[in-house]
Amino acid sequence: GRRRVDKLVKVWRLDGEEAWVLVHVEVQSQPDVDFAERMYIYNYRIFDRYRRQVVSLAVLGDTSPTWRPDRFGYDLWNCQVAIRFPVVKLSDYRERWATLEASTNPFAIVVMAHLKTQETQGDLADRKRWKWSFTRRLYDMGLDRARVIRLYRFIDWLMWLPRALQAAYWQEVTMYEQEQATPFISYAEQIG
Repeated sequence: GRRRVDKLVKVWRLDGEEAWVLVHVEVQSQPDVDFAERMYIYNYRIFDRYRRQVVSLAVLGDTSPTWRPDRFGYDLWNCQVAIRFPVVKLSDYRERWATLEASTNPFAIVVMAHLKTQETQGDLADRKRWKWSFTRRLYDMGLDRARVIRLYRFIDWLMWLPRALQAAYWQEVTMYEQEQATPFISYAEQIG
């Protein structure tokens, strides 16, 4: 059937060598027995289409400590086919929370938001508190408005809140924006 990669990016090397390297990033939020095979299929389909080197990277956002697929292959009649790919397990960053907090990389906030979303499944009031904390960090990082809005949209989608808590959250955002005179998110964007 029809398959789509999560992200396919063309990059250029810094050493001055003219080369294409296609980077395929696959984000998986729950264990899937077919994940490694899918990584292989996407890799060879990308190679087949572009005839360029492909780097496949897996980002695992699931909660299972043991699920870490990093390869696929088979061997039949002395014919071997295989792929091995790097894996980043977001749950590993729970133990590196202080490093995430100290980071100036906006992706650190995304990882923290992901981890706190999982952690606050049964405590939405705590999720609201964390969501506001991450939103405020976006304001305080000094990022341009467009980047803040893109990151905010992801965090808002990830850290879903029921209507009453979302209204209270927006009240905090609005008060903060009025105090700081830095409206990154317009009223229309809030409603949207």
